[in-house]
Amino acid sequence: SPAKAKSISKMLGSAYTVKASVGHVRDLPEHSLGVDITHDFAPEYVVLKEKKDVLAELARAAQSADQVIVATDPDREGEAIGWHLAKALELDPDEPIRVTFNEITREVVRESIKRPRPIDQHLVDAQQARRVLDRLVGYQLSPLLSGKFQRRSLSAGRVQSVALRLVVERERAITSFVPQEYWTIEAQLATTAGEAFWALLYRIDGQKAEISNREQAEALLARSQGHKYRVRHIEQKERRRTPAPPFTTSTLQQVAAGRLGLSASKTMSLAQRLYEGVEVGEGGPVGLITYMRTDSVRLSEEAIKDARGYIASLGASYLPEKSNYYRGRKGNQDAHEAIRPTLASRTPEAVRKFLTAEQAKLYDLIWRRFVASQMAPALYHQTVVTVDSDGLEWRSSGSLLLFEGWLKIYPSSDDEDEALGTFPPLVAGQNLELRQLKPEQHFTKPEPRYTEGTLVKALEEAGIGRPSTYAAIIETLFRRKYAVKEGKILKPTALGEEITDFLVQGFPAVLDYQFTADMEDKLDSIEEGNVPWSTIVRQFYDPFTAALDQVPRERCEVCGAPLEVKVSRFGQFLGCTRYPECKFTRPLPRAAVPPKPSEETCQKCGQPMVIREGRFGPFLSCSTYPKCDFTKPLPQQHTGVTCPVCRTGEIVQKRSRRGRTFYSCNRYPDCRFSMWHQPLKEHCERC
Repeated sequence: SPAKAKSISKMLGSAYTVKASVGHVRDLPEHSLGVDITHDFAPEYVVLKEKKDVLAELARAAQSADQVIVATDPDREGEAIGWHLAKALELDPDEPIRVTFNEITREVVRESIKRPRPIDQHLVDAQQARRVLDRLVGYQLSPLLSGKFQRRSLSAGRVQSVALRLVVERERAITSFVPQEYWTIEAQLATTAGEAFWALLYRIDGQKAEISNREQAEALLARSQGHKYRVRHIEQKERRRTPAPPFTTSTLQQVAAGRLGLSASKTMSLAQRLYEGVEVGEGGPVGLITYMRTDSVRLSEEAIKDARGYIASLGASYLPEKSNYYRGRKGNQDAHEAIRPTLASRTPEAVRKFLTAEQAKLYDLIWRRFVASQMAPALYHQTVVTVDSDGLEWRSSGSLLLFEGWLKIYPSSDDEDEALGTFPPLVAGQNLELRQLKPEQHFTKPEPRYTEGTLVKALEEAGIGRPSTYAAIIETLFRRKYAVKEGKILKPTALGEEITDFLVQGFPAVLDYQFTADMEDKLDSIEEGNVPWSTIVRQFYDPFTAALDQVPRERCEVCGAPLEVKVSRFGQFLGCTRYPECKFTRPLPRAAVPPKPSEETCQKCGQPMVIREGRFGPFLSCSTYPKCDFTKPLPQQHTGVTCPVCRTGEIVQKRSRRGRTFYSCNRYPDCRFSMWHQPLKEHCERC
């Protein structure tokens, strides 16, 4: 990226010229499959049209240089970008031309540049396998969806469609959920000195208390009266609570969503900037965090030593005798360290003035999680009191924080809040007085709808996809209108549900959770050099095409090939997939969109108005049409964005005379600011 190139350039000095490829320079062609099925799925790569000038500039620079070094990101995708650059610039990938930086600091960059290596072909092959698999699925399923649902811009993806299935199935589980009634009973008990505490009915005649209706609850309330309450057992112990490991890509997205309200894509965008380098005073730009695409919770010995040095300044009691080490999930990639600050002494307070508000919050989160991971455990005094009464067993528990440990740095837990509390002095055999009973009716609840954070967690736990891709996958669901975000929760649209049903029925293997997770293991196997990448693609492709052949498709009336939705300046239409060899076309039937209710009343007849879809978009119409033909435009749609020109008006959605949507200030004609694209409630990080 240009930002990273700028940071590295300042660190290496005038002997080096550092240029950015700005991502991939070559990819599969846009308008053809680009994969030779008959020759081991050989990909056909072309230079991206928007990168021709970039590549030409890189070629000129390479020709005049003594040595060319490829320093793209330290992962599969970065290795593949580096390989494509080597091919395009006629460099030998087997020569030592490749360096990687896990963190962009002067010391690491200068040391890494001294140790170039060949490009890792196994990493490249793993990326090629993923790219070819995704192209085979997307290129062949997407036209099928467009034809089935008579809409353009529909897409299916190997991981994207499985993520959508999770959202759809959770929504349906919530819709079909039948709440089950249950009751709890609490007793307020007091010592002879009048000190009281609450205890929950835990067992009934030796069996776990399960109270399913009001009648049972009332019978137990009656049984609880008029008997002695006696302390049977008091268990007291010290409990240690260890800190959470430092962040991986997935856990960073989850916690940033929960604590900071950031989307997965926003979290990754902010982390990318912190990694690439930020000007932090006279020393020039420096990467504030390590590489943010990682599955690992591992920390280098240097990082642990750095953290322990900072922790020692807080007091000897906060520094554990031995360093804390963490074990990652089975199958996780361990190529890079966990996400951490590049320097523990670079505290959030020290860099806050150099960062945007959101960057500062994310850095604060990463810094605190890292430092806390190396601190002493928090200590609690935990008490569990068991009370007997005529075959009924009551329990009460409480924890008292004795030593805060790592909570000093990372105060609120990502897990459930601790139940804090103390008890009056109690001894086994002591009699207690029943003060009151509190019955309470409850109903079971379904699992909650996914948020971006919990969807990321579900994908990771199922082994589906890679954490580095989750942000893009979720954004695709929104962009394709397969799912929407209401507050923090995700809900599938009707289109998303229909597409999921169609794909599950026609391509059960593609949307199978275990099958998709197993494919990730196979991609890892390619990366480790254990199997040729074309073998893995073949294992997927043969059953996939067999399923594809079973799906009925609209056929061309001239040559019999499948039809697909195409678009021209006059709108969408059905065209032959063999174009330009076959030029058959057919108009796309207009899907009838049912009217939606509105809160407006017809000014002509007084009946309710509805929202209908017209040639130029939605409008208000009388619900009795054609009996009453009154119509009017939809009221202005508010965006909540302040006008950047007058600073007092609000940007609202409007329609032009030709039916095109645009956005302008609601103080028109006093303020004439307008724009074609929808503004967002986010400010540019740079200006």
